[in-house]
Amino acid sequence: MSTGQPPQHVCSTFGLREVEPIPLGADWDGGWLCGDVVLSAVADHARAAWSAKVRETLEVDGVRLARPVRSTDGRYVVSGWRADTFIEGTPEPRHDEVVSMSGRLHAATSQLERPRFLVQPPVAPWAEVDVFVAADRAAWEKIPLRGAKGAEQLETPSPDGRKSLELITGLATLRKPVISPDQLVHGDLFGTVLFSGALAPGITDITPYWRPAAWAAAVAVVDAISWGGADEALIGRWEDLPEWPQMLLRAVLFRLAVHVLHPRSTAEAFPGLARTADVVRLLL
Repeated sequence: MSTGQPPQHVCSTFGLREVEPIPLGADWDGGWLCGDVVLSAVADHARAAWSAKVRETLEVDGVRLARPVRSTDGRYVVSGWRADTFIEGTPEPRHDEVVSMSGRLHAATSQLERPRFLVQPPVAPWAEVDVFVAADRAAWEKIPLRGAKGAEQLETPSPDGRKSLELITGLATLRKPVISPDQLVHGDLFGTVLFSGALAPGITDITPYWRPAAWAAAVAVVDAISWGGADEALIGRWEDLPEWPQMLLRAVLFRLAVHVLHPRSTAEAFPGLARTADVVRLLL
């Protein structure tokens, strides 16, 4: 999320005095580097504190995790800001490595309990996090977006939003029941995994969802094909993942619902997503 420089009192509370913050840009979601610590504005306090607590002790084979830095009084979040150890790297189109890493990450997170905030429905007036909650539910509920009450974009959709709604309606009829167990997954892997040469891939945050592990991998694949320049063969290389066609279908429905609901969605983002939806439809 884009934001201004962290306030001085926030820097001080995290023990970062006399350090000039340096903007890191999109690689750290608008975070600021202060020495070897990154300060990032948080969109949702509960999710930020949960992610920090999990990343403090989580161990994942072959993954570098940004560890939280607590404030001088022990808090994870101070005035809407969190602090993490800096890890080297930038996002790269190493899509198969991201999917491979997803498997290792979710083997580790499978033991985590479901956070209370993942049970709560979106509530008007919507914050950004509510968009993703509603979109996630749309991919799985019997009638997509039935629970998205109070969403202005549903009342007056843009032309590409209207096309997305038509695709959602058609694709939803192709869903079949799945038996893969739900667990804690990181649902935003594309563009957030950092690579640096031969170092293990790095993760700066965990965006929590309660879905099957293969669904999180499918979201990364859908994103990579839609917007990351990945070839369609990426889908076939991971076809051994459980219930893969249905997970891809729900990943496409999720992203189409985000496109409908998010106020910053652009018409330019739709064609890639529509092409991916066509590719996935052929698998079903």
